[in-house]
Amino acid sequence: MAFGSTSSRALVEQYLARIEAVDRSGPQLRSIIEVNPDAIAFATQMDRERADGHVRGPLHGIPVVIKDNIATGDRMKTSAGSLALASSPAPRDAFLVTRLREAGAVLIGKTNLSEWANFRSTHSSSGWSGRGGQVRNPYALDRNPSGSSSGTGAAVAANLAAIGVGTETDGSIVSPSNVNGLVGIKPTLGLVSRTGIVPIAHSQDTAGPMTRTVADAAALLTVLAAPDSADSATGVATRVQADYTKALDPDGLRGARIGVVRNRLFGYNPAADALANAAIQAMKARGAVIIDPANIPSLGQFDDSEFEVLLYEARADLPRFFDWWGPTAPVHNLNEIIAFNNAHASDELRYFGQDILEMAAKKGALTDAAYRNALAKNRRLAGPEGIDLVMRTNRLDALVAPTGGPAWLIDLVNGDGGTASAPGPSTVTSVAGYPHITVPMGFDHGLPIGISFFGKAWGEATLIKLAYSYEQATHHRKPPAFAPTADLAR
Repeated sequence: MAFGSTSSRALVEQYLARIEAVDRSGPQLRSIIEVNPDAIAFATQMDRERADGHVRGPLHGIPVVIKDNIATGDRMKTSAGSLALASSPAPRDAFLVTRLREAGAVLIGKTNLSEWANFRSTHSSSGWSGRGGQVRNPYALDRNPSGSSSGTGAAVAANLAAIGVGTETDGSIVSPSNVNGLVGIKPTLGLVSRTGIVPIAHSQDTAGPMTRTVADAAALLTVLAAPDSADSATGVATRVQADYTKALDPDGLRGARIGVVRNRLFGYNPAADALANAAIQAMKARGAVIIDPANIPSLGQFDDSEFEVLLYEARADLPRFFDWWGPTAPVHNLNEIIAFNNAHASDELRYFGQDILEMAAKKGALTDAAYRNALAKNRRLAGPEGIDLVMRTNRLDALVAPTGGPAWLIDLVNGDGGTASAPGPSTVTSVAGYPHITVPMGFDHGLPIGISFFGKAWGEATLIKLAYSYEQATHHRKPPAFAPTADLAR
């Protein structure tokens, strides 16, 4: 675009044609839940601004997709995949959407997701929503794209947009990035505003980049990261705002002290373990100092209490979101969502139920001792007595472990299975509220698997530096071929 060999409008038109060919037809990924009818008009405006000498930044004119639990005050819906929210558009943009528009990014569509960000049933199939159907993995179409940012993962992997935004409460950015061969960044809690995002739990929710390269993720995070007066968690973001593209150092691994977390994060998938061990050797060859093992002693001690906290906060946070939506909100609380699903059971409950929503609806207030004690325990075990402890003891710059295993088969009868239950690093980083980045590290039977870099709060620049250096040394990502099934001969 800078040299005039293409334009934002041309890019948007090409992406829209690809969405029609790959998502609506052909492989039928079902990753895009809605196309923005105003995308071409906004792209044309960006081209006029560029022609007039005004370039808003590196995302000027760049097509982006965002998850459909992020509000847009335009003609697109904000549904979290649920038919309960599909009747009325949101009244205004989420804070991060305003940031994207101000940066010149062109929103070309909203992505499908695991309905209610995978917080509806213990027997759900990740990537399925009542509004959008089942998202398919572009590397093997019978495989699950993982959730809940499944549509963003599949769409960006299939090159239906240049970059994408997902959200995570526990694993919903890094897990779909893992199985779709992407770079995903789950930022420190409070680096990116949650205003205007359909919530699960304020103690863990965040949005973040899902891209094909570390450089793209760094550029996108630079735009997303900003303080928001309506989200008190972002107060520290004023002090840590940065141009994360400055951390893109191909020699960034040299001299870095990296700990390998083997307890509870290895041993669930032989291929993931083998690839991770090879990745660790590649880091060592690039000059990293490897401390192996550097185990986190508290892993596994807060899994049940994490779920308890999420149930309490979902009951409290969803009504606050609908208050933000205002008088046109189609529903107002969990009980109304549950009632809607029961009234539309043939569409919403045909594959699995809503037991998680029902459990959350029965919880008490956030003043309950059970909630306060669980939250305090979780934060202590994940942060000060978890990640912080092992990093301080070993003087580490980052920790590494496999992000997860390869994608499992789509199963609308039994729900998620296989490596979906493997406890990757997402739980400890999400409960602590600390940053986590996954990068492709290879394939098993044609299915991508990622390696995770994670560490202390506000350490995004360090993790990006390490991840970029590893990416540039290995170049493991390959585009998907839309195979009907996994290549079992490999």
